[in-house]
Amino acid sequence: MGIIERKERDKQEMRLKILETAQQIFIEEGFEKASIRAIADRIEYSPATIYLYFKDKNELFFAVHELGFEKLLEEMTKAIEGITDPIDELRQRGFAYMKFAFENPEMYDLMFIQNAPMDSMKESDSWTCGQLCLSLLFESIQRCITSNSIKITDLNIGAMSIWSFMHGLVSLKIRNRFDKFGNVNIDQLITGSVEQMIQLLKNE
Repeated sequence: MGIIERKERDKQEMRLKILETAQQIFIEEGFEKASIRAIADRIEYSPATIYLYFKDKNELFFAVHELGFEKLLEEMTKAIEGITDPIDELRQRGFAYMKFAFENPEMYDLMFIQNAPMDSMKESDSWTCGQLCLSLLFESIQRCITSNSIKITDLNIGAMSIWSFMHGLVSLKIRNRFDKFGNVNIDQLITGSVEQMIQLLKNE
């Protein structure tokens, strides 16, 4: 490996180390309390090192989000391999979304629940994975609309309604808000709720 290649590899490894450390600190302390200095102290480098890779805390938070969306995108893409039925595709996308949230509750909280400035994401043209995840939902709903499989005819309303429903379920679950149901099997209850939603959406 040449000098240039080695420097590039070291640069990428440092960037990943910063991102992974920042992710943990954002999870532990929240966006407002987390600081560049705390992240730098954790990896035993100066804050100046982090500023070589990210201009500020907002941009770093944006990059951490992308790590999460990369994983979610992988789950949602893998979930529909070999599926041709539009309704089943929508169903499996939803289950993949839940699977990601339940396996990565802290990351999900960071991505979708914690209050943090989103200006960097709104203005950026490079929020690739986040936009792709949303696009997958739009694609699945559009296939259902095109095939006349669901009652929804407005793509945006459909996407907002379905995403809000799924987000509500997983947020309540990862925050342990379903304890009030007592000894009921919560996983079965959640799965049944998703199936009920699909039945209400279907054109029959």
